[in-house]
Amino acid sequence: MRLILRYLKKYRLYVFLNILGVFGFATAELGIPTIVSNMIDNGIALDNKSYIYKLGVLILIVAVIGGIGNIVLAYCSSKVSTSIIRDIRNDIFKKAQEFSHTEYNKFGVSSMITRTTNDAFVLMQFINVIFRTALLTPVMILISMFMVIRTSFSLSIIIGGCIPIICFGVFIIAKTSDPISNRQQKGMDKLNRILRENLSGVRVIRAFRKDSYESRRYSMANEAYANNAKKLFKLMSVSEPAFFMLLNIAIVIVFIISSKMIDSGTLQVGKLVAFEEYMFHAMFSIMLFSIVFVMYPRAEISAERIEELLNEEPTIKNSENAVTSGDGSGTLEFDHVTFKYPDSEAPVLQNVSFQAQKGDVIAFIGSTGSGKSTLINLIPRLYDVSEGSIKVDGVDVREYDLASLRKKIGLIPQKTMLFSGSIKENIKYGKSDAAEAEIKKSTKIAEAYDFITDKKDQFEEILEEGGRNLSGGQKQRLSIARAIIRKPDIYIFDDSFSALDFKTDAKLRKRLRDEISDSITLIVAQRISSIVDAGKIIVLNEGSVVGIGTHDELLKNCEIYYEIAASQMTKEELAR
Repeated sequence: MRLILRYLKKYRLYVFLNILGVFGFATAELGIPTIVSNMIDNGIALDNKSYIYKLGVLILIVAVIGGIGNIVLAYCSSKVSTSIIRDIRNDIFKKAQEFSHTEYNKFGVSSMITRTTNDAFVLMQFINVIFRTALLTPVMILISMFMVIRTSFSLSIIIGGCIPIICFGVFIIAKTSDPISNRQQKGMDKLNRILRENLSGVRVIRAFRKDSYESRRYSMANEAYANNAKKLFKLMSVSEPAFFMLLNIAIVIVFIISSKMIDSGTLQVGKLVAFEEYMFHAMFSIMLFSIVFVMYPRAEISAERIEELLNEEPTIKNSENAVTSGDGSGTLEFDHVTFKYPDSEAPVLQNVSFQAQKGDVIAFIGSTGSGKSTLINLIPRLYDVSEGSIKVDGVDVREYDLASLRKKIGLIPQKTMLFSGSIKENIKYGKSDAAEAEIKKSTKIAEAYDFITDKKDQFEEILEEGGRNLSGGQKQRLSIARAIIRKPDIYIFDDSFSALDFKTDAKLRKRLRDEISDSITLIVAQRISSIVDAGKIIVLNEGSVVGIGTHDELLKNCEIYYEIAASQMTKEELAR
């Protein structure tokens, strides 16, 4: 397979040692029966003790060579298979870091997890079989067949009759297992998806008393996966008993014919012993070699799924002559921006235009689904615009080096994401070389310092996955501190104050005002109270800009803004 060959070049030394191990093991397995045959016919039959001792020492030497070869074979095959899968998983993870939201939506997170874990494990098993079996068995088959024919041509015809039967059986099994393997891997994707939904949505499931429904849904997916797995395992399990039945039939036929040949003096007992060994090795090697072909369809499907992921070209990537900085003007400009999701028919944003200078605070408000979060996701190039352009410091964001562009931006997303580890590590995620003083300052600005110092281990307090041991407001404040510490040119607050009480919200904004005075600040909000002081408020409705101005100007000139304000404010507040 192309995927395996791509990674195999790196481990050529181990492949070479593996081949040496194959020949060492084959020497012992096929050499000892020949020596024993000569010992029986020429040593024991003629009562030649010195000859027997000589052959005994030779057997010991060959056995040692075979043992060393077997150890080398086992080590090298394990080393190559595990190393290749390690490299594949690292490359999948690295590739995933390059993907935009478009690619994540295309593959699905559950499928990407399955490809990284289950599909990679299937490939590891297959590679191990290749180096343990596929390289060894052809050598064993060729030498065994040569020795069988050399020992007794008439008896070798029996083995020749068995080979087509084995090959036909392998073909049928491989052909039948292909679609089953495909369904099984897709079933694993579905199983992972349902499991992730249930684990992350356990509170909702319990609140709506959907435990039984979700259990049935999972059971159905699990049952479908299990049924495909059973079919596959049953199919695989047929091969070994069928082979041994065929081998035993062949042995019975050989004994019947050979007994007559020994009786007539055309075959020696030692030759018969050697023939039995060669016949077993020849047929058993054919069966082992057939396992490679039986496993191949499943491994091929897994390899194709991994290759599909690795070969996917990210839609968001650096241009050939990417720039690392603009003109230093500290500006942000949306120039007739229109955006449509790849799987959507209608644009989410239409003809959006505005400008921002250093020190400006611009707020976005509108009904749910009006395109507010989509708009701010275009700035760090989580998506690319469909029409128009976005410029930072006078340069189109598509011309920037991605790392340089995103370094200019401090994003506080709508859904707070914290990582397992200490509070300090999460804050330093925004700036890895931040000093202790910077960490403390950023948490004080974000109104997080007090609750952190109240904890037993303070900044070394360990957060659970997703920050589950913090409240929603605490998580939002840590997320804000993480953005503040990097001192970006553009702050993006995507509804980042929704979990804060009014008192904390007011104190935080007061502290923020001085800190972000030299940056552009973009705020997506649902609460009017969060944006009344913004220098410019942009009202969105169904993806279009329907109003731009200050709070007072929009109350007078924008009907949609007035409706939003009226739903949140008293008549007295509106009249001010």
